[in-house]
Amino acid sequence: MSADISILDLFLQASFLVKLVMLLLLGMSVVSWTMILQRSKALSKAQKSADEFEDKFWSGSDLSALYQDSKKRKDDLAGTEEIFYCGFTEFARLHKTNSASPDYVMEGTGRSMRVAVGREVEELETNLPFLATVGSISPYIGLFGTVWGIMHAFIALGQVKQATLAMVAPGIAEALIATAMGLFAAIPAVIAYNRLSNKVSKLEHNYATFSEEFHNILHRQAMAGKE
Repeated sequence: MSADISILDLFLQASFLVKLVMLLLLGMSVVSWTMILQRSKALSKAQKSADEFEDKFWSGSDLSALYQDSKKRKDDLAGTEEIFYCGFTEFARLHKTNSASPDYVMEGTGRSMRVAVGREVEELETNLPFLATVGSISPYIGLFGTVWGIMHAFIALGQVKQATLAMVAPGIAEALIATAMGLFAAIPAVIAYNRLSNKVSKLEHNYATFSEEFHNILHRQAMAGKE
C-alpha cells in the first residue's frame, strides 16, 4: 500500500456493502465502549455499597434501627441493603401473625430474599449479553466484509487486459480493514465481558452469603420468640 493512501481513502473507495460493514462495526464498538464504562462504574459502585452496608450491619447495630434507617430510603436501596430490607420486611410481616410457626415465617423470609437476590443480580448483568454478542459476531461480520471486498476487487481485476499488483492492492487493503475493525470491536468486548462477569459472580456470591447469614440471624430470633 502506497504511503499516500490513508484509511479514510480506502474507506471512501470501498464498495457500498463494505462501507456498511465498517460503519456497523464502528457503531458496535462505540456502543460497546459506552456499555463497558457504564457497567464498570455501576459494578464498582455496587461493590462499594455492599461493603459499606455490611460493615454497618456487622458493627453490632440494632436490626430494627437499621431497618428503620433503610425504610426512609426504600426507593433508593440496592444490593445488600435491598436484600436486607426485603428480608426484614417479610420477616416482620409474617412473624406478627405467625409467631408460633417459625418454620413458616423463615420459609417466606428466605423466599423473599432469594427473589431480591435474583433481581439485584439481573440488574448487575444489564448489557453484558450485548457485549458477549459483539465479541462473538464482530469477527464474522468483519470477515464477511473482507470476503466481499476481495471478491469485488478480483471481479474488477478480471475486466482489465493487463493485471498488476498495484491495481488489486488497494481493493484488498480496503477489504482487510473490515476484518481489522471486526477484531477491534470484538477484542475489548470479550475482555470486558469476562472481567465484568467475574465481578458480577463475586457480587452474587456476596449477596447469597449475606442472605444466608441474615436468614440464620432471623431464624434465631424467630425461635427465641416462640420460646
